[in-house]
Amino acid sequence: MNTLILISVLPIVLLYLGLYKAKKALLPVTVVGLLAALVLAVLEWNTNAVPIYHNMMLFDNYSVAFSVITIVSTILILLLSKDYFERISSHTAEYYAIILFSLAGIIVMVSYYNLVMLFIGIEIMSVSLYILAGIKKNDFASNEAALKYFLMGAFSTGFLLFGIALIYGASGTFSLEGIRDWVIAQPAGIANPMLDTGIMLIIVGLCFKVGAAPFHFWTPDVYEGSPTLITAFMSTVVKTAGFAAFLRLFMECFTTLSAVWMPVLLVITILTLFIGNITALYQQSFKRMLAFSSISHAGYLLFAIVALGASSANSVFVYATAYSIASIIAFGALILVQQQSGSANFESFNGLAKKNPFLALVLTISMLSLAGIPLTAGFMGKFFMFSTALSHFQVWLVILAVINAIISIFYYFRVIVAMYFRDAEPNEVLVPGYYKFVLGLSALVTIAIGIYPVFISGLI
Repeated sequence: MNTLILISVLPIVLLYLGLYKAKKALLPVTVVGLLAALVLAVLEWNTNAVPIYHNMMLFDNYSVAFSVITIVSTILILLLSKDYFERISSHTAEYYAIILFSLAGIIVMVSYYNLVMLFIGIEIMSVSLYILAGIKKNDFASNEAALKYFLMGAFSTGFLLFGIALIYGASGTFSLEGIRDWVIAQPAGIANPMLDTGIMLIIVGLCFKVGAAPFHFWTPDVYEGSPTLITAFMSTVVKTAGFAAFLRLFMECFTTLSAVWMPVLLVITILTLFIGNITALYQQSFKRMLAFSSISHAGYLLFAIVALGASSANSVFVYATAYSIASIIAFGALILVQQQSGSANFESFNGLAKKNPFLALVLTISMLSLAGIPLTAGFMGKFFMFSTALSHFQVWLVILAVINAIISIFYYFRVIVAMYFRDAEPNEVLVPGYYKFVLGLSALVTIAIGIYPVFISGLI
């Protein structure tokens, strides 16, 4: 709870700093505040947490683990923001404040124990992201991204709210514990149309939020039109929080009803994998490729819910950690190359290994991890997901996932081929010191988790 309070107060402090023109203090204060929030979150580990505020919130190990990975990812992304927001506007305090308000909503999303708090967390996060997507006021693509995100987000919220209302109508409670007890008490084999419809509508609403097919159509345009740093935040921190909320709801309440919702989620998972990977093959823009790639990774993360069990939470945590760290490297490299060349196409990476061997190396590690190549964190993430699915005898699903993993190698390796095997003008891409720190640290963590996954694999 202390973590949430600090992250909620910190953006107000930043707005006051902006009011008094203390621009140079914004990033240091933000990072120090988030580090303090990280410490407060870790201190709640193994404290035998119980639901608080009339069963509204629960800060258990599950909540702490996902809070930590979202806070760490936010710190790494914000460390890349030095001088980034200044190029967009002279009012930079608002950008940091809105990102932190979004993070506050994300902390609520991973810690809720009541469907009302789930809705509140999603809305706090979403409203902040609508603003961040359109933060380049004079950029048509950014305005388009914000409008599409707002319209689709509002549409998906309607599904989510209707689903919550139907579940409340069936069970008489918003509490996850109350819903679970009510579901368990129902006679076996007797369908409840109101509850079943509510579950389906919640699946639709949450699949919109995480960008799963066929509810993904907003994702590529919003990711491409938004500022690259905001896209990095949306594709890592926001996606992690979405799946943490998704998994908590189904793990707590609907495990015994898997026969109702599992076939639907299975179809969504397969569609997400194939649409994300096959469409990514045809992209000429590295940024748009990463957008479709994020859709395919949503498919892998859905494995943990399709094969719901004791290991699901751990699988999602490992995969989300691996994906977030690798994506931060990819987007960080994209920002540097885009600033140098003015383009996000694959051709912009031609000859990068000669221009800047360090940047080419860390980006190669990122692509290998996203592709799931051994000795990287991405491989361990896929291994845990596939193991979870196989433990529930989802053999065909794993076979289809392996085929998709092979497809993904083609478009991830396009970047590696461009960097090492294609010639270009010898203009060096300069990497500032703070970029070297973030990208180098992320690459080391990616390799470390790939070699010693035990560091994080048994936390939840």
